[in-house]
Amino acid sequence: MIRLAKIQNELKAPKNRKNSFGGYQYRSAEDILEAVKPLLAENNLSMVIRDDVQMLDNGWVYVKACVNIFDAETGTLIAHNCANARESESKKGMDVSQITGTASSYARKYALNGMFLIDDTKDADTDEYQKQTREKAPSLATLKAKIKTAKLTDEEIENTLKHYKVENLKDLTDEQKIELDNGLTVRIQKRKELDDAGEN
Repeated sequence: MIRLAKIQNELKAPKNRKNSFGGYQYRSAEDILEAVKPLLAENNLSMVIRDDVQMLDNGWVYVKACVNIFDAETGTLIAHNCANARESESKKGMDVSQITGTASSYARKYALNGMFLIDDTKDADTDEYQKQTREKAPSLATLKAKIKTAKLTDEEIENTLKHYKVENLKDLTDEQKIELDNGLTVRIQKRKELDDAGEN
């Protein structure tokens, strides 16, 4: 972990891309990869990124990206981090593979951010992200249904609202809705895994 901490401290991934809507700079997953590859080599580490497309019972499709860092000599796993991004239901001018590819790019960036302690919370991300955020944000009805499926207690719901500093689900921003939706998805998946294990 010392080598990973060294990379986290030394990594410089400048925001060299410009968002034409907001006029600010941002970085992409490709920018992070370009910056981290030399540092991985210097520290005798290798990295593998794997995508897993998952469909829930309600029909939503998510791309789960996992970043794994290994010791290049022994193959020992050093660190592991995953992130989810939901596919848009539809996108004008994009086929299914392009929609999946966009979700994959987001998931990979979020997973890399977590692995290397990169804070992009103030970034509104790419132009494409700007266009898709409202489309990706789940409806209030969808959130309520998933909260019921995830079997959140009243206390957990109250703590969730406090976390986002709102009094009602309808007050959540699009970004917060997406974040909550991802969290509920993980919880539902874990419950399903436990239920499946109990049946076997």
